[in-house]
Amino acid sequence: MEVTGKIKKIFDLQTFSSGFTKKELILLTQEQYPQTLAIEFHQDRTDLLDKFNVGDDVKISVNLRGREWTNPEGVVKYFNSIVGWRIERLGQSSENIAPPADFNSEFNDLSADGGEEDDLPF
Repeated sequence: MEVTGKIKKIFDLQTFSSGFTKKELILLTQEQYPQTLAIEFHQDRTDLLDKFNVGDDVKISVNLRGREWTNPEGVVKYFNSIVGWRIERLGQSSENIAPPADFNSEFNDLSADGGEEDDLPF
């Protein structure tokens, strides 16, 4: 599953006594009704966030995780989390690269036939 949006906040790395590490970011989706999503990156995936900044438009590949927990009073509670495993910056594809200013004149020079008959069948 993928989600896209703008990075609103990136939290510091958290390390727990078990050795587990996570880094969380807040993503603001850009749709008719924007959603504010907390997305976690775990263990070695936390390094992926080092190349990104608040305000970046990104696409994040995520997995949904859920778990059941029974509190000391015996009440069962359910928790969900969104775990990111890949992130990429949007808006830097080759589609955004403009052709050189003299592109059309170069193309016209290549297509000029110099008045000679073209012997191609099409």
